[in-house]
Amino acid sequence: IRHTAAHVMAQAIKRLYPEADFAFGPATENGFYYDVDLGDTKLTDEDLANIEKEMHKITKENLAIKPFILPRAEAVKLMEERHENYKVEHMADLADETEFSFFQQGEYVDMCIGPHLTYTKALKAFKITQQSGAYWKNDKENKMLTRINGVAFHNQEELDAWEKEQQEARERDHRKIGKEMGLFMTDDLVGRGLPMFLPAGYTVWQELENYSQGERSRRPAASLHVMTPCIGTVNLYKTSGHWDHYRENMFPAMEMEGESYVLRPMNCPHHMMIYANRPHSYRDLPMRIGEIAHDFRYESSGTLKGIERGRHFCQNDAHLFCTPEQIKSEVADVCNLIFETYKDFNITDYRCVLSLRDPADKKKYHDDDAMWNHAENALREVLTELGIHFTEEIGEAAFYGPKLDVNVKPAVGAEYTLSTCQLDFCLPAKFHLTYVDKDGTEKTPVVLHRAILGSLDRFMAYLIEETKGKFPTWLAPVQVKVLPVSEKTLEYSEAITEKLVEAGIRVALDDDNQKIGYKIRAAQQVDRVPYMLVLGAKEAEAGNVSVRDRKGETTTMEVDEFIAKVTSEIKNRSL
Repeated sequence: IRHTAAHVMAQAIKRLYPEADFAFGPATENGFYYDVDLGDTKLTDEDLANIEKEMHKITKENLAIKPFILPRAEAVKLMEERHENYKVEHMADLADETEFSFFQQGEYVDMCIGPHLTYTKALKAFKITQQSGAYWKNDKENKMLTRINGVAFHNQEELDAWEKEQQEARERDHRKIGKEMGLFMTDDLVGRGLPMFLPAGYTVWQELENYSQGERSRRPAASLHVMTPCIGTVNLYKTSGHWDHYRENMFPAMEMEGESYVLRPMNCPHHMMIYANRPHSYRDLPMRIGEIAHDFRYESSGTLKGIERGRHFCQNDAHLFCTPEQIKSEVADVCNLIFETYKDFNITDYRCVLSLRDPADKKKYHDDDAMWNHAENALREVLTELGIHFTEEIGEAAFYGPKLDVNVKPAVGAEYTLSTCQLDFCLPAKFHLTYVDKDGTEKTPVVLHRAILGSLDRFMAYLIEETKGKFPTWLAPVQVKVLPVSEKTLEYSEAITEKLVEAGIRVALDDDNQKIGYKIRAAQQVDRVPYMLVLGAKEAEAGNVSVRDRKGETTTMEVDEFIAKVTSEIKNRSL
């Protein structure tokens, strides 16, 4: 269905723009797209609507979709005659192919292996969703083409359900909510993918940082936090292997006084050097080093998404240096911490994945078959012994070792990895890390790379979209908003505000000269404040407060009773 939709869209584009030159047009997991060279033509939303309208005409024409195969010479000639320059270049790249398959519907012919529907009328429900830019062959040295995306379904009911889900996604989009609540901002003058947290957003960020740091007081096996620089020499990353395997995701090197430096994409090389700073005995292990660190990755502009995916972010990760005998207990402790954290945040829809290397990919992964077999078997055995249900996915490992990924399913959209625990025999050897074992011999420690919240930024984006910005009281930027009904109760409202501040509650007084209905809507719908205190003459005279929650329910309470309720929710991190 999606493959056919891509061809129908291409045919519609060709009818409207005869000079269009098509590149790739595949079906994808969630829809379809076609990359097309339109010369100097820039499409508008109206143009996209016209393309979709033409697609409907083509489906009504009920054109037969017929496959045929041509030998190389005839195939090249056909594409040259039809001025399909990108197809001709693509066939040249496929030097070993002696023949090529095509599909034809009416006047339109496309090189494709299929499969397709047999008639265009069988394409029942589709929609063009957006356009963007895409480099030919995904190479920024090549020409920028226009990528037109769409979706297609079995029937209109499925398309309607999809559109409803998209509306829900728009309402939950953390970028939209973040702007409304004043949580963070971006500006191209600062740089794409470099979000800036505003006071309200930084408050939430700090609460997540405090939660993460609080691990030390909650757990006997907590990591000890350190602070390391945001840059390192190129030689540091050559030693770790990141320069060979991860360079394309790193910012370019900076030259200074004969040395080359780069912004760090992760923290492990720095932590390896901290371990190497002094000799170690088996008695020192496990040694756990944690950090909430600023990291930088050069993500392509098309993948940037608010604070969910940026070029700057803060990881709350740790590196656990241990003996081979301690792997099981350390992995168990990491898994317990992950699941306890998910319970604290009411995360229930997730699955565990054992991410393995692709043995055929010698470029992406450190080339040591014995090390990989040992590491993958070790992690698989530990997870099995711990009774953790997991699936296995090839090609998703880190370049230096296998990992346990915990993938969450958000309220809308595809799942993604939130937490990870990576087993690493590679980097300790590269950095020549050692410890003296019980028998007096020097041995190489094993390292577990552990990230519970992933990055504070992405975790915050996840929470925004899960809660629609309605954070639990302990996380909310403003926990209580005091709303005087009129100037007559402003003095009483100020006294209540001061009392809440003294109790350690984040409170804001709305003393704007606006009607109380407007103030309530702003506090409830825009700021999404957990509690509003609506204070009129009756409350001032009785010395109590009228409490309105985000659901719109109102109760009257004594001031101390309300303070006790809110402080209890904060202390217990109530959901």
